[in-house]
Amino acid sequence: MDNSQTKRKGIFAGDDPFEIARAWLTEAEAHEPSDPNAIALSTVDAAGMPNVRMVLLKEIAEDAFVFYTNYESAKGVEIEASGKAAFVMHWKSLERQIRVRGHVTRETAEKSDAYYKSRALGSRIGAWASDQSRPLASKAALMERVAKEGLRHGPNPARPPFWGGYRIEPVEIEFWAAGDFRLHDRYRWTRAYLSDEWTISRLNP
Repeated sequence: MDNSQTKRKGIFAGDDPFEIARAWLTEAEAHEPSDPNAIALSTVDAAGMPNVRMVLLKEIAEDAFVFYTNYESAKGVEIEASGKAAFVMHWKSLERQIRVRGHVTRETAEKSDAYYKSRALGSRIGAWASDQSRPLASKAALMERVAKEGLRHGPNPARPPFWGGYRIEPVEIEFWAAGDFRLHDRYRWTRAYLSDEWTISRLNP
């Protein structure tokens, strides 16, 4: 880790970027009025065309950022093909954001099972009923399928094999905080490989 870490103070201080990210998220949970854990997740399709959508970040682990989705959705298909993704998490209430780019792998089956079981029953049945990102004839058709899947799986459905978690292990994390006259503070943590030490740089606004 480079010497620039010693020059960072306040909200940017610390030797572990995941700890800093967790601290920022915890602060945002007390101030942001809706979904402080929302991230804009970016992937790229087979033609190189980017896609972005909002998802909910469910965990900042010791070495990864974790979210859950349908593996057969557009984002799932694109992640499986490239093994890479990026996201930005922005809090207007705090005037801060975190940008992340990295490699993506599936979360363990055990952790995906545990999170799935923690969801509301309606959401668990919905995961079975929705062919996420694929064409839908009507809302009525979806609700009919929800009813059928509810009867089929009962009050304690197992996790669908096509649904679970993804772990983004970053090679780049940037912390940004707004400054007066648009002279923002930006610190970027980078590493070429996941096993490398972080290099920290201060960036121009």
